[in-house]
Amino acid sequence: MSHAEAGAEAGAGAGAGPGVAAWFEGRSLLVTGGAGFMGKVLLEKMLRALPGLRRVYVLLRAKRGLAPARRLHDMLQLPVFSRVRSECPAALGKLVVVEGDLLLPGLGLAPAERALLEREVSVVVHAAASLRLESPLGPALRHNVLGTQRVLELAAGFARLEAFVHLSTAFCHPTQAVLEERCYPPPAPPHDLLRLAHWLDDDALNSLAPRLLGAHPNCYTFTKQLAESLVNDARSRMPVIIVRPSIVLPALEEPVAGWVDTLNGPMGLVAGAGKGVIRSMLVGRHFLVEVVPVDIAANAIICAAWDGALRGKEEAETPVYNLTSGDMVHMTWGEVLEVGRKLVYEEPFEGVVWYPDGDIRDSRLAHELIVFFFHTLPAYFIDLLLLLALQKTFMVRLQRRVRVGLELLQYFTTRQWRFATARARSLEARLGPRERRLLRLSVRDLDVEAALRAMLLGTRQFCFKEPLSSLPRARRHIKMLYVIHQLTKLLFWGALVYVPLMYITIFRTTLDAVCTQVFGNIPFPIVPIK
Repeated sequence: MSHAEAGAEAGAGAGAGPGVAAWFEGRSLLVTGGAGFMGKVLLEKMLRALPGLRRVYVLLRAKRGLAPARRLHDMLQLPVFSRVRSECPAALGKLVVVEGDLLLPGLGLAPAERALLEREVSVVVHAAASLRLESPLGPALRHNVLGTQRVLELAAGFARLEAFVHLSTAFCHPTQAVLEERCYPPPAPPHDLLRLAHWLDDDALNSLAPRLLGAHPNCYTFTKQLAESLVNDARSRMPVIIVRPSIVLPALEEPVAGWVDTLNGPMGLVAGAGKGVIRSMLVGRHFLVEVVPVDIAANAIICAAWDGALRGKEEAETPVYNLTSGDMVHMTWGEVLEVGRKLVYEEPFEGVVWYPDGDIRDSRLAHELIVFFFHTLPAYFIDLLLLLALQKTFMVRLQRRVRVGLELLQYFTTRQWRFATARARSLEARLGPRERRLLRLSVRDLDVEAALRAMLLGTRQFCFKEPLSSLPRARRHIKMLYVIHQLTKLLFWGALVYVPLMYITIFRTTLDAVCTQVFGNIPFPIVPIK
């Protein structure tokens, strides 16, 4: 059976039109952001699930002294590509590096490479972006808005373009009570802000940022909304599609359960809490968690390109897909904490500095007090000991970074987000039985504890490079920390009781001495309470 026949059979239950694999048969794609967390998983799944692909051009720039071709070679040796290397190694040859940079005019493409892309590419997936929540306005505008504009300008010259998929975020419209699967007016004209960024330096832009951002908590969500507007405006020139994932988690199943290579976002919090560094976070305990595993998101991007290209021609508005899970997995932050607390004891990290007994809090006052006593003061104490030992200090600097990270994320964890997901949910119904298994889109039957365990172990192995063979030693270490933690709590609470009693005793002794001195042997009267 040919690839096209297999794809048609897989999509037989989806109604009119070819299945996903059949639609991608013979196509060439351009992917930006392929070296990122999401990008790697997306490339891997394309190579395995879409055997009929002709080429996948990956836009990469030189970085840290490595040429783009070398970066791709090194990337393909990572565990995320292990299944492709073993199951279909020839598919790796379909990845072709295109040297370019979003920050350069024309993406810095050589004329020959630009002509090649214009001639061959029919699907663009634009996933490149600056994900730093703390990014200043100038760099965020250049990476997320100007970069998107340049990719759109390039794609406008593609003779065979069928779909331009733009990867956005589900949190880029903070003023919406319920985020519908549609585009919204931008907070300011994107082209005006790009002109502003061209004429003003970063310091001047940063001084204007508070007024420009409005309801946005940071420059990331602000610039992603502006980029959405640019994509929507391009609909008259090309078939555009917008995909909005929520908080992206490590892989649920594929290509390796728990795979992750970044500590940005929630995994940084998991790592900090598991290492005993983070003791408190400001979170709405009863709010639903809005997350999506990276492999589910990658599958949805592939399906959205197919679905949007087939159905988008019939629609007057840009197809938008909200990739969230809160309406399928009704789990609160408090419930996640309880499961996570159990797991960090069973599968601890190496080098835990203190027993991981942190908690989430609804009260800002309680949170700030815990941060002061259990983040800030211990950091200064440890750095003082290191300074006396003539060692390099680091804890105060680390805790400042932790505090910045907590403050950036708490905007997303202290409110209930609501998303319309009808279009994204309809993707599964349009797939045939085989492609539903191959391109999993649902998390309705998710085993939360098993998924969190895989993600924790994935963070341990792939981010911290801690082998599973070290788990027994780490468990012994955490048991020792538990004993020390309990003794410290006993001493702390004992001191809270003893010190006031000691001062009361001193006060009464002093009072008795004064009375004796003033009144002689007349005892200080004690009036019984009736």
